[in-house]
Amino acid sequence: MRRRPPQPAEAAPVAPHKRHGMNVQVITDPFGRLLWASAALPGSTHDLTAAREHGSIDALATAGPKCWADKAYQGAGHHVRVPFRGRRLKRWKRRHNSTHAEIRCLGEQAMAVLKGWRLLRKLRCSTNRITDIVKAVVVLHHAST
Repeated sequence: MRRRPPQPAEAAPVAPHKRHGMNVQVITDPFGRLLWASAALPGSTHDLTAAREHGSIDALATAGPKCWADKAYQGAGHHVRVPFRGRRLKRWKRRHNSTHAEIRCLGEQAMAVLKGWRLLRKLRCSTNRITDIVKAVVVLHHAST
């Protein structure tokens, strides 16, 4: 089977899901309730860059609460706890990562609440509109609980 070479006038292929990715940072309480949601950024923005841009890393450093995050936040500072990286970890590091995952699952449940809103799964608009919609979802979530 011969494939024809790409023609210069052809448009680039469209993404399979045809939706914009977005990066929204959230802060939850120890019970997994949403406390704060950031403004939406393009999905290509790294998590640590987004957190620094919103000022949440500095705010957590000054306030001093305990904070558990995923591996994407390595380098955020000693006040943000992240799991150890690597494949062949010592037993105590694996245990630490398991405990870390148990604590962090509450934050993941809060993200699942956001993703549970069908409106947020089907968005095809700018990040400015997405920010307003996310804030409305957080308000509606607080009103319903």
